[in-house]
Amino acid sequence: MKCPVPVKLFFHGECELNQKWSDCLSWIKISIILLLSAVFLATTAQAENFPDLNDDNEFSLMGTLAKHGLHNLKDERWNAYSQGTYISSFKQAFPAAYTNLNGTPNSLLPNAERGFTATFTSYLGLKAWTGAEFYVAPEMISERPLSGLKGLGGSIQNFELQKNGTASATWYLSRAYYKQTISFGGKPSEVSSGPLQLAGTVDSRRFVFTAGTFSILDFFDKNAYAGDLRRQFFNMAFLANAAYDFAADARGYTTGLVGEFYFDDWAFRFARVAGPKNPNQLQLNFYMLKYYGDQAELEHKHVIKGQPGAIKLLAYRNRENMGSFSDAITAYQTDPARNATTCTGFNYGSDNSSAPDLCWVRKPNIKMGIGINMEQKVTEDVGLFFRGMYSDGKTEVYSYTSSDRSLSFGALMKGFRWGREKDTIGLGYAQSWISKSHVAYLNMGGVDGFIGDGRINYKPEKVVDIFYQWHVVKSSWLTFDYQHINNPAYNADRGPVNIYGARVHFEF
Repeated sequence: MKCPVPVKLFFHGECELNQKWSDCLSWIKISIILLLSAVFLATTAQAENFPDLNDDNEFSLMGTLAKHGLHNLKDERWNAYSQGTYISSFKQAFPAAYTNLNGTPNSLLPNAERGFTATFTSYLGLKAWTGAEFYVAPEMISERPLSGLKGLGGSIQNFELQKNGTASATWYLSRAYYKQTISFGGKPSEVSSGPLQLAGTVDSRRFVFTAGTFSILDFFDKNAYAGDLRRQFFNMAFLANAAYDFAADARGYTTGLVGEFYFDDWAFRFARVAGPKNPNQLQLNFYMLKYYGDQAELEHKHVIKGQPGAIKLLAYRNRENMGSFSDAITAYQTDPARNATTCTGFNYGSDNSSAPDLCWVRKPNIKMGIGINMEQKVTEDVGLFFRGMYSDGKTEVYSYTSSDRSLSFGALMKGFRWGREKDTIGLGYAQSWISKSHVAYLNMGGVDGFIGDGRINYKPEKVVDIFYQWHVVKSSWLTFDYQHINNPAYNADRGPVNIYGARVHFEF
């Protein structure tokens, strides 16, 4: 029995392409069981900051000042932190029936490759009047992506990669924002010192307003065990829901407004931010009454059998000048002269004259998605995570990955059991899908921001990411990583791909 068309949960992308009903049902059951288990076993918890598995906060600068009586780590007026991360990636040669077919330019190259990223960030925070905080974060990146950052959909192997980065160091201001907290009482909780976080005390009932430049992932879709990828997984599939096409420039940052209302164990967030003028490009469009990215998230924190966890429901709605896959196909079929080589507007440089192109049909369109994010500490040294998102899949990727639907889950474990309490081992699995119209567009030789082989034998893209983080010295880590990617760019005619990585990370 085939999986029926009306089944449109997070796994709709695979179910709609004649997946067996039993396979679809198994994924649906997993989602329902995880959600219901968390809801029915949950009890309330008042703590603002749950302890997690990422407790290596041995920042030497603030700690050293505090030891000499020059800084108060419990009630900060200011703080300063920095991080540096170098990631090296090696991709083995892999089998491919074709590459960049008919001049379509977005294939992952089948030969062996090496790539790298190097980043350095400083985080500066300052308290002003009551409840007011200011933050800035200058940042540098140098990079060489595999295959020019082409050929992977929801499973880009290094989350640090940017769409316009070069091997030469580039400096920019990643964050510069004002944050105002208005308290409404409740139970006081301590906030620890950290990057973009000043130590102090907050009430469990409060409203927080933020305005400026930031990453939307500073506030939304956060997860204790899959999100801080400078310490955790390498693959972008674990940074956030892969199908969350959050508005951002080519570096992943944006400008806008965020509101957060906290009421004990509940939190509600909403934001309006700017997207890029052209898809996946650096310049933002500040005409935010016409073009924008809206998102809302509801969070509940809980305790299950003495261990903390959280459940988050996230929805986003973008209004951007973007192309519809079906419109691009129709435009080409109506007039073959409107192909990928003849458009003078913004395009991805395809040389396939027999392919449609999104540049012909860009207009104000709506893109929407809804997702879930769960984290649960199981024991003092083990934490679990799960994410899943369904986006409508009608229009092109505008800011994030090419995925239209996605899921990811896995576990992190600290090294208590083998005498390395600061070390961490992680295992994660992620899978993503694209819509029928997206498949049809790619099968005609079309391209989007990241993928397009010239043809497609559609299968979901899958990745397994395994890492071991070795705590070398205070505030420094060396991480080894292995990724196995099946069906790169959702194409079963290519791959699988093995990628080996190493990361050096320090904080002070």
